[in-house]
Amino acid sequence: MRIRDWPIDQRPRERLLAGGAAGLSDAELLAVLLRTGRAGKHAVELARELLVESGGLRALIDARHPLQAAGLGPAKRAQLQAAVELARRSLREELCSRDTLASPATVREFLSLWLRDRSREIFAVMFLDAQNRLIAAEELFRGTLTQTAVYPREVARRALELDSAALILAHNHPSGVAEPSMADRALTQALKSALSQLDLPVLDHLIVAGNRCFSFAEAGLL
Repeated sequence: MRIRDWPIDQRPRERLLAGGAAGLSDAELLAVLLRTGRAGKHAVELARELLVESGGLRALIDARHPLQAAGLGPAKRAQLQAAVELARRSLREELCSRDTLASPATVREFLSLWLRDRSREIFAVMFLDAQNRLIAAEELFRGTLTQTAVYPREVARRALELDSAALILAHNHPSGVAEPSMADRALTQALKSALSQLDLPVLDHLIVAGNRCFSFAEAGLL
C-alpha cells in the first residue's frame, strides 16, 4: 500500500507537521526526506532497508562512505547532508544568541553533529564572549585515529585574536569510547593553566564519541 493511501494520522509527513519531528522514528524521518520509494516498496520500507544496509543513520549520512543501495543516489544523499548541515547551523545560531551555560543540551547537540562522524581526532574550540555567547567554533588541530597534538599557545593566540572571554574545548573519539584518557586529562589541565594566565577561563571540555558526549565539568574534572 502506498503511503498516500494510509490514514492521514499515520503518514510520516502529516505526523511531523502535526506533532513535530521528535515523535517519528529514524525510518519515518528518512522517508520524509526521500519522499518516494521504489517499485514494490514505499518510502518507509525503503528507509528501513537503507538503515539496515548502512548500519545505521550515522553511517548513512556520511558521504565519505558511499552506499550502493538502490534508491539513494547522489541527489538524495545530498539532501541528507544538507539536512544535517542545516541542523548544525541552526544550533550554532542559537548559541550565538544566548548563554551557552544556560543551554548545555544545545552545546552537546551542536558538537555531536559537528564532530561525531569524523574518522580522525579533531580538537575544536568554542570561543565565547563575556555573556558566554558563541563568537566562533573552529577546528584548531587534526590528528590520527587515536591522538591529536594540541598546542596551548595556538589556542591562546586564536582566543586573543577573537577577543574571546571564555572557551569550551571539545574533541572526538573515533573509537566510540567517551571516557577521557590520562592524556586527555593532562591536556585539559595544561590548557586550563595556560589560559588562566591570560584570564581566559575554560568552562568545559567535551568529548564526543558516537551518541555520547562526556563533560569534564559535569564529572568534576575541570
